[in-house]
Amino acid sequence: MQGMKPGFASFVGAVPLLGVLAALSGCAVGPDFKKPEAAVAREWRTQGDPRLSTQAAVDAQWWKSFGDPSLDRLVELAARQNLPLQISGLRIVEARAQLAILTGRQYPQFQALNASGAAVGRSENSAAANPINLQSLGSIDRHFLEYQLGFDALWEVDFWGKYRRGVESGTASLLGSVADYQSSLVSLTAEVARTYVLVRTYEVLIEQARENVRIQEEGYRIAESRFTNGATSELDMTQAATLLESTRATIPQLEAGLEQARNAMSTLLGQPTGEVEALLAGPKQIPVAPATVAVGMPAEILRRRPDVRSAELSAAAQCARIGIAEAELYPSFSLFGSIGLQASTSAAASGNLFSLGSLFYSVGPRIVFPFLNYGRLKNGVRVEDARFQQLLVNYRNTVLKAAQEVADALTGFIHAQQAMTFQQAAVKSAQRSVELAVVQYREGAVDYQRVLDAQRSLLEQQNNLTQTSSNIATNLVALYKALGGGWEVRRDQPIVPEPMQSEMEQRTHWGDMLSKPRTQETKTVSQPVKP
Repeated sequence: MQGMKPGFASFVGAVPLLGVLAALSGCAVGPDFKKPEAAVAREWRTQGDPRLSTQAAVDAQWWKSFGDPSLDRLVELAARQNLPLQISGLRIVEARAQLAILTGRQYPQFQALNASGAAVGRSENSAAANPINLQSLGSIDRHFLEYQLGFDALWEVDFWGKYRRGVESGTASLLGSVADYQSSLVSLTAEVARTYVLVRTYEVLIEQARENVRIQEEGYRIAESRFTNGATSELDMTQAATLLESTRATIPQLEAGLEQARNAMSTLLGQPTGEVEALLAGPKQIPVAPATVAVGMPAEILRRRPDVRSAELSAAAQCARIGIAEAELYPSFSLFGSIGLQASTSAAASGNLFSLGSLFYSVGPRIVFPFLNYGRLKNGVRVEDARFQQLLVNYRNTVLKAAQEVADALTGFIHAQQAMTFQQAAVKSAQRSVELAVVQYREGAVDYQRVLDAQRSLLEQQNNLTQTSSNIATNLVALYKALGGGWEVRRDQPIVPEPMQSEMEQRTHWGDMLSKPRTQETKTVSQPVKP
């Protein structure tokens, strides 16, 4: 290049060093993550039960199997309005931004444009202004202006894969935040369904209590009439009153439980208390379980349950951190550079900032080897490795607990259904006993104690039947939760509500980070973890 100064030519010649170092940065220290092994049963112990199907896939919209439109509406509203779920969605956005930071660290870590201007005034009493020095240095301006315009950069070459491991860790953390969001959605859906069952259970219990109050009021009138006519003692009338009032006393307690369940539902929907009554309109009956429930095979929980995937991804993120810590044991290679223009209005300078003579630069490689800190850095690797092993054990424990939750829910569901048949027969017998006891007492064939015992037994058996019916529905909800179902239907839905997106965009430019889950974030299998 004609007219180029030798120094500038050296600078241009040093630029290819950047490419050489980049070409050499092909290795990455530290272990590569491999999917951990976890023991699962080959089949469920209750697999032969006709109410269970292992051939069909678990229903992604399992709550619709109850055939209750009110429950369907509540689940939909909760998925859009629940506040803790929105926090989980915002953690995905945070993880996306954090991954972008880690990705950017693979490139020059420091780049800065700088400009300055200064008025300089030298002291007459400085060494430069001493008369002896003036004879050798000539005339020196004491007052002048100085300008500078430049660019500085520093790039630590990722020779040992430290920054690539950082991206791997950030990618696994992002996918883990997605799995946590899906796990929150599974828990939310199950909690809405469980609370809905609780609301309906209280409503049925209250209605049963009121019906028994009517029955017992009739018994009290009979006892009062017989006492008035001298056919029996006052004891029968007081015993009838005692049973009646004790039954009446249970109603306010049940109503308090109902109100608390409604308040819990309001919180799940992200609404103030007292605003869900309209959503709970409809038949006051406990949801009925379908005749057959699809449960799949035990091995499928490794794919379906988001908390299992989250545990695996936490281990993957930690595995990459071992490589980050290990890279600190080796020398780091950097390329630094500074280039700019500098000019002064002193007599010894032209003052022209934008001339070739104003150019200055500094460029070259740098090697840093913290060998005196080797023991500390080695222990840092050991810390990360111990944490990784903890997460591997936690993954296996998560799988075991997931299988236990499914087995427990299956057992509860099946045995509650078995108990239902016997409990229905017990209620029919108790109802018949009350009818017979009242007739016989009216005719004077038995004392009032027989009526009291029959009416207490009826209320008890009716409550047991209601509780058994509630247990069937509750155990089925727990089963679907344990199987990890329900998150798939929200796979393509926004993770941050649109009003919140607008609020955040007004405050900060987010680009596409507030968008729906991306393709790589919706995969159900996290192995291998790649940026």
